Amino acid sequence: MRTVLVYAVACFQLSMVFSQETIPLDTVHWDIDARAHVFEPFKGKDAIYLQAGSMSLKNVDFLNGTIEYDIYMTGNRGFPGIYFRVNGNNAEQFYVRPHQSGNPDANQAVALFNGITPWQFYFGPKYSFTYTYPVDQWMHVKIVVHEDKAQVFLDNSEKPNLSWNLFHDAKSGGLSFTGGLNTGVHLANFTIKNDEHEIKDFSPGTREPIEGAIQQWQISDKFEEKLLDNPTSISEVIDARKWNETIVLEEGVAANISRKIELRGDIPGNTVFAKININSRKDATRLFEFGYSDRVVVLLNGKPIYRGNNGFRSRDYRYLGTIGLFDSVYLKLKKGENTLLLAVSENFGGWLVTGRFPNSDGIKIQ
Repeated sequence: MRTVLVYAVACFQLSMVFSQETIPLDTVHWDIDARAHVFEPFKGKDAIYLQAGSMSLKNVDFLNGTIEYDIYMTGNRGFPGIYFRVNGNNAEQFYVRPHQSGNPDANQAVALFNGITPWQFYFGPKYSFTYTYPVDQWMHVKIVVHEDKAQVFLDNSEKPNLSWNLFHDAKSGGLSFTGGLNTGVHLANFTIKNDEHEIKDFSPGTREPIEGAIQQWQISDKFEEKLLDNPTSISEVIDARKWNETIVLEEGVAANISRKIELRGDIPGNTVFAKININSRKDATRLFEFGYSDRVVVLLNGKPIYRGNNGFRSRDYRYLGTIGLFDSVYLKLKKGENTLLLAVSENFGGWLVTGRFPNSDGIKIQ
């Protein structure tokens, strides 16, 4: 009974801290999982130096509110930011890219889907904004969250720098802050105000949909990519699959495989088949334009006809691997039913698929 009472008092004290003042930087309030961390005074603030890792608030259940903290900007390459409404391997996310200061992708609003952050899908002015960061100075970050909406304000801006619609259903969860890469970052002045969550001047960005994009795909269970290396045994790989999930087109652009399949779970594998059935009135050749991330093998009626790589830096050192209709293949369709499979393999950045037929005369997607 005493243990339960002490825990309840501790949770109450933490909730009071979150709603009223800066959260202390100590291991009482934070779980830290990083290569290195140091609590230290830095450039006029009580700070934590966090290298290649994260720090999570203990005993917090965040749904709506205002999250604020300071980050010391150096310009070093990294992706420091915040995960909020953390539930297992799913969360909402915002982070900055200090090394992209002044560029359109200086930051990123995105989410975690079964352990994958699909920034290769959710990119552009709808999810990022141009910003020139201060160098060797503290920068204030404020994020306001209410139900299905969020806004970010940098350096005490009165107007939101970015407004966006959140990716998951509104569900309370944890809070976690991430550090930089090898160089690390200094963070300070964390406050959480659960009673302040007013959204102002909400004006999310827009995105141009892909005209005629395929609306949904059936997807298989996971398997190892190396099973595709031998063309003579691919039919066995196909026959061994289970088909229990369907993914749908989002934003008129692509379908997100990681909404349904966990990449780094207990079951080995990094590849699924995305499938559509095509009914053709007659024998015909049709151009199929498609996009994927990260790698693909295209099979028509069980036979491989194309292999490609669209992964991060796969084509040059600046190549991002974002999703789009960057590949195409001519499909030799037979009269009647045809099965098109895209074996999509993933490393990181987004497990994605999309496609369309520019000329769909005489064919029907089922």
